[in-house]
Amino acid sequence: MKPFDLVRFALQAATGSPLRTGLMALAMAIGVAAVVVLTALGDGARRYVVNEFNSLGSNLVIVLPGRTETGGIGIGTLSTSTTRDLTLRDAAALLRADGVVRIAPLVVGDAEVSSGGRLRSSFVVGTTSDFARVRRLELAQGRFLPDEGLERASSWAVIGATIRDELFGAKPALGARLRIGDRRFRVIGVLAASGQGLGMNTDELVLVPAASAQAMFDTNSLFRILVEARERDALDRVRSQVEDILMARHDGERDVTLLTQDAVVGTFDRILAALTLAVAGIAAISLAVAGILVMNVMLVAVTQRTGEIGLLKALGAAPGAIRSAFLAEAALLSLAGAAIGLLLGFTGAALLRAVFPELPAYPPSWAVVAGLATSLATGVGFGVLPARRAARLDPVQALARGL
Repeated sequence: MKPFDLVRFALQAATGSPLRTGLMALAMAIGVAAVVVLTALGDGARRYVVNEFNSLGSNLVIVLPGRTETGGIGIGTLSTSTTRDLTLRDAAALLRADGVVRIAPLVVGDAEVSSGGRLRSSFVVGTTSDFARVRRLELAQGRFLPDEGLERASSWAVIGATIRDELFGAKPALGARLRIGDRRFRVIGVLAASGQGLGMNTDELVLVPAASAQAMFDTNSLFRILVEARERDALDRVRSQVEDILMARHDGERDVTLLTQDAVVGTFDRILAALTLAVAGIAAISLAVAGILVMNVMLVAVTQRTGEIGLLKALGAAPGAIRSAFLAEAALLSLAGAAIGLLLGFTGAALLRAVFPELPAYPPSWAVVAGLATSLATGVGFGVLPARRAARLDPVQALARGL
């Protein structure tokens, strides 16, 4: 048979049994849709985590108290065995490293904040004027904390968008008094709404000078120190300099953990990429199930169409032509199912993005190509046995059965 005749034969066979065709296409569609949606979910999670880390800045070294390994940098997610506290003077000393552009010490605690009779609990972060540039924060109103030195306990506060709405409502927040714990602060800035990021929802933060936060929480220690290097290529050198400076200040002990952002991002990227491949493999199992259905349905089709096969052989069709006709039918049905599956998969990914706007759940191109290729290979592969059985039928017996 010519290629055109093969396609026409396959189309006629498919349209002649709409229920059988629908079942086979549906099985393939479900498998391909599962691959597309699950890989979109996995790859979206990978992109989200990488983007969240990149939002901190691209040239960061993060200093954690305690010599231990950790898996993240969100508030409440780090656990270290501290042997010596990090202090504001430690942070100031890090500016001596020639590759360091700026530092942002962090003092973190939970306190009640109130104004005008309205009260709520909030995370309070003590830091410096450089935190906005290190963390890439944007202001909706006012200005950020002024540069008054690390150890000056001023009474300035910058609040998140949610804090501003809940405590001040329609009233202006700039210049207003804000009570945090038992201390009073004046609001000088309001952060632009940005939402959740790495366990820290900036919309619900209150930022005050680091020394003020230490006095409020009665502590001399720092939660973390963010160190920004001059350029990405200098990260390793800055990391080494930071470690040397802190060792010299801590009597020669290596009692801090240093994380470079590239290392953290690379680790998460590899882990989530592997998970994406794993879920794609799990979803691909459904394609194997669909292939078995293709084989079973086409074996039944061979039995039902013995008369047609016998007639073709009686007219001179070679076994290879019969085999090719059945394989063409399997390939056509697989491609039709894959096309429907892609449509369902992209629709599912769009729904994920609508429900979770922060999740970039876009199917990776390799998953789309792999889904199409796997569905075609599965359909044709499992169609070989029925095609061979059809090609081996004796024309006389086939015609007799078909009568």
